[in-house]
Amino acid sequence: MNQVHRCAWAGSDPLMQHYHDTEWGVPVRDPRMLWETLMLEGFQAGLSWEIILRKREAFREAFAGFDPQAVAAFGAQDVERLMGNAGIVRARAKIEATIRGAQIFLEMQARGEDFADYCWSFTNGRQLQGTGNATQTELSALISKDMKRRGFKFVGPTIVHAWMQAVGMVDDHTAACFRRPQMSA
Repeated sequence: MNQVHRCAWAGSDPLMQHYHDTEWGVPVRDPRMLWETLMLEGFQAGLSWEIILRKREAFREAFAGFDPQAVAAFGAQDVERLMGNAGIVRARAKIEATIRGAQIFLEMQARGEDFADYCWSFTNGRQLQGTGNATQTELSALISKDMKRRGFKFVGPTIVHAWMQAVGMVDDHTAACFRRPQMSA
C-alpha cells in the first residue's frame, strides 16, 4: 500500500487531511473568500486551526455567510448575539474586528479597490514558493503593516503568513508532501 506523504500539520485527523488535500495552498482569487479566510485566521489567533475548521460552518452561519455587506451592518445587539453563540469562538475583540473588517472591505470597494487585486498585488499576482517551515516572512510583515494601516485587526505577520498559505499566495507544502508538485503544475 502506498502511503501518502502530507505536511506534518495535517496529522491523522480526516478533517485536517481533507482541508490540506483540497483547500490549503490552492490560490483563491475571490475577494469575499479571501476576506472570509483572513477573518477566520484572526479568530484562530491563540488557538489551533483545527478548532476553527471544526467551527467554520457555525462561523459562516453566525456571520451571514461572511457577506461583507451584512456583517458591516452588525451592531451592538449582533455582537451580544455572537457572544452567546457557543458554535463560534466567543471573543468580543475578534467579533468586533470582523465587523470592522467588513466595513474596511466595503470602504475599499467604494474607492474602486478590489480586495483580491489588493491581496495579490503583494505577489505580483503569482503564487510564491515557500520553504514549508516559515511562520512569518518579510512579505507577511509588510502586508500586516499595510493591513493594520487600513484598520484591520488580528493581522500580525504570523496570522498573515498563515492566511497567505491558506489562500495559496504562497505554496508552503513541504518538499516531501504529495501536494507540492501538484501546486506547481
